[in-house]
Amino acid sequence: MRFALDALFADVPVEQVDEARDFYRSRAAGRGPGTPEELEEARTRRSVPCPADPPAVEETIEAAGAAVPVRIFTPADGPPQGVYLDIHGGGFYMDSAARGDGRNRELADGLRIAVVSVDYRLAPEHPWPAAPDDCEAAALWLVEEAQARFGTSRLAIGGSSAGATLALATLLRLRDRGAVGGFTGAALQFGAYDLSARTPAGRRIADEYFIQAYAGQVEDRTVPDISPVYGMLRGLPPTLLIVGSTDVLLEDNLSLAGRLSAAGNDVELQVYPESPHGFTGHPTAIARTALRSVESWLHDRITQP
Repeated sequence: MRFALDALFADVPVEQVDEARDFYRSRAAGRGPGTPEELEEARTRRSVPCPADPPAVEETIEAAGAAVPVRIFTPADGPPQGVYLDIHGGGFYMDSAARGDGRNRELADGLRIAVVSVDYRLAPEHPWPAAPDDCEAAALWLVEEAQARFGTSRLAIGGSSAGATLALATLLRLRDRGAVGGFTGAALQFGAYDLSARTPAGRRIADEYFIQAYAGQVEDRTVPDISPVYGMLRGLPPTLLIVGSTDVLLEDNLSLAGRLSAAGNDVELQVYPESPHGFTGHPTAIARTALRSVESWLHDRITQP
């Protein structure tokens, strides 16, 4: 089968595409820290996240023998209609749940849902499987406690970049436990689904330090808990995949969409033109369009009876 990439493009106004093209032409391409020293310096330089209003409730939850810090938002005007488990990005070795506070407050109020964001342990201090262990514990806590805590058992999960990878790994773990049924959807933005350097995108990022920091001690990184594209993908909830057409990880996102569909899952793929990795965090109109699409998709799956 042959098809043109632009046949997969999300429907966005041409002026947004032009703006994105101009924005990225004038913006130097970024790169993550390449050594432990650069990572420490980058962490030190990171600005303090702006607090949300109302702020998050900080709590440590316990499940599966683990204690994991989370940040919880509930809608300001009424009980939540569902719960969204947010897993932040940052290459498995940077950032925190607090950096998503502003966005998660908007989601909670705009969709009338509770948002629970996981402060999973970071590499290299805590390499794999620490991060998926923490994410799994938070997901299991929701499966067990969401109805009593939030008045609803309708759940969704999502994340961007490393957060999308961890979200999919978490779903595979829950599926294998027989505990995935409460999740009505997964919104995954430009995940890194192969850390083994065997796929086209995996080979492009093979020399990145974040892989060494996170899973460098693992001889075979094709295990699905590290590289979910190699997993048995049947029995997963409906999935939205968001990726930019110039993302270094584009091919693996396309491959994942095909494998999810072939396994019998409901999958929607949206490719945004002239957009690189991480584009939904950039100040462009096309990023805002993509985020509104995520919100609409989540609303349809998490809040509808």
